Amino acid sequence: MGTEVNLVLSGRYLVPMDGQPVLENVSVAIAGDTIVGIGPDLAARYPQAENIAVPYGLIMPGLINTHTHAAMSCFRGLADDLPLMQWLQEHIFPVESKLTPEMVYHSTLLSICEMIKSGTTSFNDMYLFAKEVARATAESGMRAWLGEVLYDFPSPNYGELENGFAYIRELFDAYADNPLVTITVNPHAVYTCSPDLLKRLSALAEEKDALYHIHLSENRDEVNTCRERYGLSPVQHLENLGLLTERVVAAHCVMIDDEEIELMARRRVKVAHCPESNMKLASGMAPVVNMLDSGLTVGIGTDGSASNNDVDMFGEMNTVAKLHKVARMDPTAMSAATTLQGATMAGAALLGARSRIGSLEVGKKADLIVLDMDQPHLTPVYNPVSHLVYAARGSDVIHSVINGRIVMRDRQLTTLNETAVLAEMERIGAAVRKMR
Repeated sequence: MGTEVNLVLSGRYLVPMDGQPVLENVSVAIAGDTIVGIGPDLAARYPQAENIAVPYGLIMPGLINTHTHAAMSCFRGLADDLPLMQWLQEHIFPVESKLTPEMVYHSTLLSICEMIKSGTTSFNDMYLFAKEVARATAESGMRAWLGEVLYDFPSPNYGELENGFAYIRELFDAYADNPLVTITVNPHAVYTCSPDLLKRLSALAEEKDALYHIHLSENRDEVNTCRERYGLSPVQHLENLGLLTERVVAAHCVMIDDEEIELMARRRVKVAHCPESNMKLASGMAPVVNMLDSGLTVGIGTDGSASNNDVDMFGEMNTVAKLHKVARMDPTAMSAATTLQGATMAGAALLGARSRIGSLEVGKKADLIVLDMDQPHLTPVYNPVSHLVYAARGSDVIHSVINGRIVMRDRQLTTLNETAVLAEMERIGAAVRKMR
């Protein structure tokens, strides 16, 4: 075993998750892509391995962003302070119609830079030109679940709908054996997809044993539109079509009631909670405490940078915990431990990957980050988990490892040329200005 270990990370604190207590002065030993040891003095036990020691470091699982649109970083700040439907129909959809594959590729790289530098090691994405999202992801060493979003109307990527189905099948074929990129099926929403399209995509998800990732009950307008068309809420509509299953990853779920929550729990639907986007678009607040009480799996997502306007999961955790406290006027709601669970273990469960990621355990994939706790805003440390939710920032992450590979060392990305990515995005930003 000793000759197989190639990397040892050591720090002051280790937050393993999965119900385990915080450990002190221990190391993590990694062989290839897998954690093979957690304990004291592992650097001495494996002298041949590279040793990264941070005396005041905190080692924890990488964060899991359960709903985003990575390439929308090219629209960051483009159309702020607007309601969701006006934002989409008058600003986002028109400029998306002029997107190119290269724009999506470089914009995805930009979001990946931001995610790695703020502690995210896995993300769940739906967007246009998904082959370019997958290409950028594979090159970066990130772990992702991703797919092409489909609508009733022609797409700026594939054109007519039948081409979209062919495009998705090509994605499944191309990444069938990829250890880091998993393809998903992505109907946009019930107001942009007909019942027939929703059913066809569900059948494809069943065929491919894939997640069915959809925006659901994001705001009042969506719910009202669905009721006008079908006489049902979006959740009831999916249930009526026989599509509310354990494959469903439902993003947002802001406008749902207790009866729908219980139904979703029975169907084992998973929910991606994106509070900052919901707040900024004034969509409302998802009843997450009720969801958790019902047994629903709830992960945390940032949504895209066009409606957040960042993909920093530490910031999102801070918002999650505080928002639900004030909403319920209960300071015990959404504790730090519960919130951190949402960004790690629950995110892994949502993606069907709890056996591989989301906690630091021997036998799991080596997806982990190291924070520098030797800073004014993180001193003193009484409760490391509390600090991670209420005080830590994405910029506190100094090292990141994904699938056993160091993707950031001392705040420097190792798999991407950050300077080149930023320069390319300046050029793309200038092009987007001319599209408006």
